[in-house]
Parts: sequence; structure tokens; C-alpha cells
Amino acid sequence: MILALLALVLVVLAAVCVAGVVLVRRERERTESELARTRAEAAELRAKVEALARAAQVVREPEEFVITRVGEEPDNDDIAPGTAAPQRIDGRLFLDLVARESVVKAAALGHGVRRALAPEVRNRIRFEMKREVKRSRRARKDEYRRVRDEIRARERAAQGSAQRVAG
Repeated sequence: MILALLALVLVVLAAVCVAGVVLVRRERERTESELARTRAEAAELRAKVEALARAAQVVREPEEFVITRVGEEPDNDDIAPGTAAPQRIDGRLFLDLVARESVVKAAALGHGVRRALAPEVRNRIRFEMKREVKRSRRARKDEYRRVRDEIRARERAAQGSAQRVAG
């Protein structure tokens, strides 16, 4: 009876071990397939990133513009292929563009002056000025004390040397 019970325990133990090994192998296979799929996706993404990087690295050389003839009509050989000849701007349009730019600059300047003269800004400037005046006074007093102490020390040293010579 004990022998049969022992055999039964061994059979159950063997079955559990076999089931454990089967489960571990299935998990390993699932993990390996998932890893392979992930590596394939990573390789695909890497290829896309490299393609985008190559596309972004296309650097055009800066175009140089040299004005050699002012007031003359450009020759057809002066114009780069695929571009249209530069058009002249009408005097009124030029005046309108310049006037608009000047108005924008004047408005920006006016806004800046208005902000600079605002009461909050003036109060902040006043506060900073008072603080700077106090700091400079303190620095001058400290410098005065340091120089005064140094002069007194030199006088004491001179008196001490004079007493030693006289003594």
C-alpha cells in the first residue's frame, strides 16, 4: 500500500514536471516569437528614421546674389533656369511698403516707451536705484573703515619701530 502510494506520488510528480517543462517551452516560444516581431518592427522603424534623416540632411548651398548692373534690364543668361525674371516695383507700391514698415516701427517704439513710462516700471526703477545707493554707501563705509584701520596699523608699526630705535 505504501509502495502504491509512493508510486502514485512519483507519477503525479513526474506529470507535474512534464507539465511545467511544457509550459516553460511554450512561454519561451511565445517570448522568442514576440522578440523576433519586435526586432523586425525596430528594424523597420530604424530604416524609416534613417530615410527621414537622409531627407532632412539635404542641404542647399546658399544662393549668392551679386548686383553688377543697376538700372539695366537683366539678360536671359543672368536668370537661373526655372525662375522668373525679377519684376520692378511700382513707386506707389514701394512707398506704401516703406510707409507701412515705418508705421509698424513707430508703433513698436511708442508701445515700448509707454511700457517704460508705466507707473509700475518707474516704481521698480526707483526701488532698484534706492537699493543700489544703499549698497554703494555701505561699500564706501566698509572701504573707509578698512583704509582707516590700515593707516592706524601702519602708524602703530611706525611708532613701535621708532621706540625700538630710540630705546
